[in-house]
Amino acid sequence: MKFEEFSHIIISVVTVSIAFAIAWTGLTEFTPEFASVFVLILVTVGSGFIFHELAHKYVAIRYGAYAEYRSWTLGLVLAIGMAILFGFVFAAPGAVYIYGRNLTKEQNGRIAIAGPATNAVLAIGFIALAFFEPSLAGLAKTGASVNAFLGLFNLIPIFPLDGSKVLAWSRGAWMTAVAVLGGVMFLAPSALG
Repeated sequence: MKFEEFSHIIISVVTVSIAFAIAWTGLTEFTPEFASVFVLILVTVGSGFIFHELAHKYVAIRYGAYAEYRSWTLGLVLAIGMAILFGFVFAAPGAVYIYGRNLTKEQNGRIAIAGPATNAVLAIGFIALAFFEPSLAGLAKTGASVNAFLGLFNLIPIFPLDGSKVLAWSRGAWMTAVAVLGGVMFLAPSALG
């Protein structure tokens, strides 16, 4: 991974984590409460975001394409601005851009589903964490819910979201992914108390 791409990922993750921390706490100053929420979000949202995007990248590379993450400055500014003004986050921090090879509909679908599938694995991993280390139940609940939501949101079948490419490739794969992530999203909070 090139330094420029790495810096785009770090800037995106930190900015999105700040935006979520502002939205969740209502604070725009660095206080102990803000710092603890920021760290929680960095671990849960940050890991979900990074691994989601890297999954797209490495599946595309596997199919012989060139893929690189680029942040979207306007999306990052909107994330912070909406968190401050409205208390919620519209996060469109950037995307993996794929070049250099004409991919089939199936390959595009598989590249697209890699991100939400990664979020499903992370969500299930956070649930397992709560069972192995009950003292981390709060982190696990947040991680499971956030990753399930992130994966499910990306499966909305509207371009440019992943769901449009997955559905164009395979209705069955799309329905299965929606069912798994929807189940995790709605069952995780009650399972983790």
